[in-house]
Amino acid sequence: MPVTMVRINLIKGLGPVLQIAEGHTVDLPAKIHQILDERTDPTWPTTWFAPRLTGEGAFRDVYSVMNNWGANHGAISYGHIGKDLITLASMLRIPVAMNNVPEEQIFRPKAWASFG
Repeated sequence: MPVTMVRINLIKGLGPVLQIAEGHTVDLPAKIHQILDERTDPTWPTTWFAPRLTGEGAFRDVYSVMNNWGANHGAISYGHIGKDLITLASMLRIPVAMNNVPEEQIFRPKAWASFG
């Protein structure tokens, strides 16, 4: 299922900074899910997620995505909505620290071209 994972990090001296990762949910074999789920609190909801990789920067590989992500938590929405989040962040002057949205899909209003 296509999903977008998003996180807002509050950076001292800067304020909110957005991270966006589009990708898909992943079904793991039951035994693997159980092993991984029991490493944290198994009562927490679990969605296994694989980001769409670009081969460079924060999206070079899955390890790079997790190494750059603010924490092991994020809000997940159905569908690939990263382009809309980037437009909104630009309008609200919220920097976007990382994203894997194709450049041709991104719209940043001209008045705020320095942000997002």
